[in-house]
Parts: sequence; structure tokens; C-alpha cells
Amino acid sequence: QVQLVESGGGLVQAGGSQRLSCAASGLTLSRYANGWFRQAPGKEREFVAAISWSGGNTDYARSVKGRFTISRDNAKNTVYLQMNSLKPEDTAVYYCAAANTYYSGRVYYTSSDYVYWGQGTQVTVSS
Repeated sequence: QVQLVESGGGLVQAGGSQRLSCAASGLTLSRYANGWFRQAPGKEREFVAAISWSGGNTDYARSVKGRFTISRDNAKNTVYLQMNSLKPEDTAVYYCAAANTYYSGRVYYTSSDYVYWGQGTQVTVSS
């Protein structure tokens, strides 16, 4: 059974940092590109960051570029999202996802590209 399990969420003050982890089981994560999405109350799920299967290609939403860093450790079957200089508008449930990539080196930006999803972890940034 494939599972993606996010962890590391919680309450943080504005300007602070948090690191989210996404641990995979039941699949070899190095065969997949990965992404982080988030959904705030009353809003649609939105793209945050993406990384290719090797980690050699990354991209970010404009709203988080320069503050967030996506990375991966394929030996640990885990993907990370380092979030710095957090703002109250970053408050959301954060989801990790995996996309079939067939070693293309691509990153993916839309939810429909991803085949596996985690249950999400809440990040709350207080002002």
C-alpha cells in the first residue's frame, strides 16, 4: 500500500521557520517527481513547490520563491519543504504528492499530474 505521510506542521510566529517532511512507503520515491501544495480555508488547493526525481530541477510558486526550499533524500525515501520568513498568509494545510516521471527530469505544477497524495499537515502562522 502506497502512503505519503507529512509531518512537521504546527504553530509558528510570523518570521519564523518550519521544515515539513514527506515520508513515502510502498513506493520507491526516486522514481517520482514530487510536489508540495497547500489549501487555506475557503480557498482552492494551490501549487507551492516541485522537484524532479533526481532533485536537479526545482520550481516554486511566486508567492514563496526565495523563502521556501524543496529538497529530497532518495536514500531516505523522503521529500522536504523548508519554509523560512513565514507569513500569516502561508497558513494552510500542506500536502505532498508524487507524480510518475519516467526519469524525464520534469517538474509538475497541476494537481492532476500527481498520482499519490498525503493526508496533509496543518501549518499555522500567527501574526
